[in-house]
Amino acid sequence: MKFVQIIDFETERLEEMRQLVAEAGQRSAGRAGGPTHSMLLKDRDKPDRYLAVIEFESYEDAMRNSDDPETSRMAERLDALSTGDRVFTNCDVVDARDLA
Repeated sequence: MKFVQIIDFETERLEEMRQLVAEAGQRSAGRAGGPTHSMLLKDRDKPDRYLAVIEFESYEDAMRNSDDPETSRMAERLDALSTGDRVFTNCDVVDARDLA
């Protein structure tokens, strides 16, 4: 079953965060078990609030990715660029479809 993690965070340093994530993506390109899709959403009503939606093939893949030391290092760096705490929501994908 596909799995999605939603990360709710605030930052005034979004471009620095995006650069870190892009670098991590380049390092892990072609590695099995990593994220398969991601989306970054900006809250129109609350400046500096974002939601990152990260999809994996399975919960198990997501947990292996979470346990990777490189992922932990990136998370620490992202924490330093965030204002306040990040909130994680873990979801099993029950239904997904393209509407167009």
